[in-house]
Amino acid sequence: MSLENAPDEVKLAVDLIMLLENHDIPAETVLKALEIVRRDFEGKISPHPGPLP
Repeated sequence: MSLENAPDEVKLAVDLIMLLENHDIPAETVLKALEIVRRDFEGKISPHPGPLP
């Protein structure tokens, strides 16, 4: 499957991987940051009552 025919989420994932790898960000830092991003975007889908932990 070529990237141009890939689903948008695959294209975004590839772009993010390239961005993070090009900046030599440690994998542990990336994973912690992605967890924060995941929680933030999940909140946009189904808002949580109150602030995120």
